[in-house]
Amino acid sequence: MTSDAAGNDLTRDLETFRQEATEKLASATSAAEVDELRIGYLGKKGALKGVLRGLGKLPPEQRAAAGAAANLVKTAIEEAVATARERCGGPVAKAGPTLDVTLPGSPAPIGSRHPVRQVARRLIHIFHNLGFAVADGPEVEDEWHNFIGLNIPPDHIARDPSESFYIEDDLLLRSQTSTVQIRVMENREPPFRIIAPGRVYRPDTVDASHSFQFHQIEGLMVEEGVTFGDLKTTLRLFFRQLFQKEVELRLRPSFFPFTEPSAEVDLRCPFCGGPGCKTCGRKGWIEMGGCGMVDPNVFEAVGIDPDRYTGFAFGMGIDRMTMAFYDIPDIRYLFENDVRFLDQFGIG
Repeated sequence: MTSDAAGNDLTRDLETFRQEATEKLASATSAAEVDELRIGYLGKKGALKGVLRGLGKLPPEQRAAAGAAANLVKTAIEEAVATARERCGGPVAKAGPTLDVTLPGSPAPIGSRHPVRQVARRLIHIFHNLGFAVADGPEVEDEWHNFIGLNIPPDHIARDPSESFYIEDDLLLRSQTSTVQIRVMENREPPFRIIAPGRVYRPDTVDASHSFQFHQIEGLMVEEGVTFGDLKTTLRLFFRQLFQKEVELRLRPSFFPFTEPSAEVDLRCPFCGGPGCKTCGRKGWIEMGGCGMVDPNVFEAVGIDPDRYTGFAFGMGIDRMTMAFYDIPDIRYLFENDVRFLDQFGIG
């Protein structure tokens, strides 16, 4: 027998097979009989499998056409099975799972605002109510704005290459948000009150309480007749609003090149009230940042008359406030982007 004859025989067998199967399914009278015919024709050991074994005997150039014809026969028989099932009251074959429109929808996952951002928004809101506007500045700064304008001398340890991230000789990642103070005072006429929240960078060794990147919020008020008493009152009102209760504030004398006089800001631990706990390191006080009256040299550097205007400045760590507020024991948790950790803070 020639190859063409073999192909023609297979085609005739498929057509005969289709007619026989569809006629028997059309005359079936019960669902059980339809299932029996389906298995007999289309099952793993069904008649169609036997017919298709002839495909392997055909030459390669005829197999594609014969295979397509076999698929058409299979589809015709499947349709005849579905029609017979529907007529006989049996289950109709389904293309996929049934959609139950009465079931509640699956909620889409919603991200949560980072805890540092949540606290920063709260700080901004409180200071806004105290009359402070938000100011911003670049994270890559020159030495003028990061050091010189702030009255930090060339031999100060903060200007050592080991203490800052220098990019070029005169460019570095800002090590403090005090740089925004200089930019504001250069471009605005007093009076003004501003805060500057943002990220800063220092080459600190990373541990539970230190990171090479962290967040600060800087505050500045410049007007005629501003006093140290105004500074202390502002900080006291701020912390009272932050913790929603009266808190005890302590200002310890300190030194910063850009303020004179200067002080460290300590807060009576709002969690233990003073006896000492793990949040305050068993000291009863939490160090929140530094503050002081703007040094006249800084005013002169930016073109503000120090004989007419006075002002105060303060800087606090947002990350440490976040850790204290949420009882977070390790600052590294804030930067690891672990979704399990972040999900605990909700939308915020």
